[in-house]
Amino acid sequence: MFSAWLVALVATMGAVFIGEIMGQTPCVLCWYQRIAMFPLVVTLGVGALAGDRNSVLYSVPLAVAGAGFATLHVLLFYGIVPEAIQPCSAGPSCSDEAMMFFGLVPLPVLSLVAFSAIVVFLVPVLRSRRL
Repeated sequence: MFSAWLVALVATMGAVFIGEIMGQTPCVLCWYQRIAMFPLVVTLGVGALAGDRNSVLYSVPLAVAGAGFATLHVLLFYGIVPEAIQPCSAGPSCSDEAMMFFGLVPLPVLSLVAFSAIVVFLVPVLRSRRL
């Protein structure tokens, strides 16, 4: 659970850095991913600190939902999702060059990796909770 919390913390700090320090305004899908990621820092942190495995019950649905939004965002970024169903018609674009982290890796990919890692770290905790 600690590893999942650490991933959530780094991802949250990265999102705040990109938005506040780099001045990049989040797109619609970025906001949905933030809505899923930010509470994970609290639920996983409290669960890890208190040794409460029940926090996994609140954390897994958030991580899965965030991974779903991140997957949609990756598909949109790479042009796999058709223009007609793009959610980012108003505000910053979900798929332009600003979505690159220092010009190297697309932000939606980083988000998907973070949510996926959190789910992978939480699956054993969820299984051991059922024993």
